[in-house]
Amino acid sequence: MRLAVQENLVPGRTLAEKFEFAAAAGFDGIELLGDASFAGRLGELRAARAAGVVMPAVCLQGEVSTGFIGDFDVGRRAAARERMRELLSVIVEAGGFGAITPAAYGMFSRKLPPFTPPRDAAGDRAVLVEALAELGGHAAAVGAVLLLEPLNRYVDHMVNTLACGAALIAEVGLDSVRLVGDFFHMNIEEADIPASLAAAAPYLGHLQASDSNRFEPGAGHLDWARSLAALDALGYRGWVAVECILSDDPRLVLPKVARLLRSVG
Repeated sequence: MRLAVQENLVPGRTLAEKFEFAAAAGFDGIELLGDASFAGRLGELRAARAAGVVMPAVCLQGEVSTGFIGDFDVGRRAAARERMRELLSVIVEAGGFGAITPAAYGMFSRKLPPFTPPRDAAGDRAVLVEALAELGGHAAAVGAVLLLEPLNRYVDHMVNTLACGAALIAEVGLDSVRLVGDFFHMNIEEADIPASLAAAAPYLGHLQASDSNRFEPGAGHLDWARSLAALDALGYRGWVAVECILSDDPRLVLPKVARLLRSVG
């Protein structure tokens, strides 16, 4: 298992400085943030790669106004696909392997009024399968992996559990489309996180780590020993990227997080 930490959590003016800090704290890489300017960072990322910075993945930073692959609006869906194609191409140039996206974020929740979305479940599924297939094809062409992240029911109505995400990926049938397990969202949606990870293991391509309260691992009530032992038993050797809010100075917090996540396996 290899550990990464998202770039915004690490002190340093440059990616090289951030990676130096992260490595000293016990991490193996930096997970990048894929905001609207990500493609414009290509020169910076190539230079960082040449300097030895390890950047395995990029996590989409989107807003409702810019759209997601599962958007209700066809124009925003098209724009989201184009953005994901950019993220997939650029992360390969940076020496990484994957780009992460949810179906949507903050677009609709069945737990909030008006409770009934404007598109039925079959329509949601058709839109997502089409997007995943197209982007999975692009990912395969550039040597990348598209990573689908299930989110909790309060921020998305389409893909909430690992099982739901795995079923979509199975339908698409491409090795270039894999699943992300985010511990914060799993804490809300999965009745038994280790069991859910085991069931989804054939499709699991990446993990993101934060605790039950969205603070760093160890700052909430998640049973990390049990989950880490389950990952070890599954033989998981992919990346675990820390994506969270830090409860204190990163110089104090991040080394403890790395020690916790390396405590099994």
